[in-house]
Amino acid sequence: MSQICIKASVKGIVQGVGFRFHTAHEGLQDGLSGYAMNLPDGSVEVLACGNEDNVNKLLTWLESGPKTSRVDNIDAEIIEWRHIDGFEIK
Repeated sequence: MSQICIKASVKGIVQGVGFRFHTAHEGLQDGLSGYAMNLPDGSVEVLACGNEDNVNKLLTWLESGPKTSRVDNIDAEIIEWRHIDGFEIK
């Protein structure tokens, strides 16, 4: 199984609704590492590294996010592998 890292920008109603907390919970549940961080433009940046299947599972979850959010768009790209401990809420 290959290991990958993705960086995603999630746009919509994703700040102030627990999006980062739920993203970290989903990521940790699937053994991923990375972070979820609010950006000044109102979007959330997500970095997720780990097993490719689990990263893809998180990407699928990000398409809808928690019930309190509304996801309008996701831009995601595969980036160079990096080792990160845990899943941080920034």
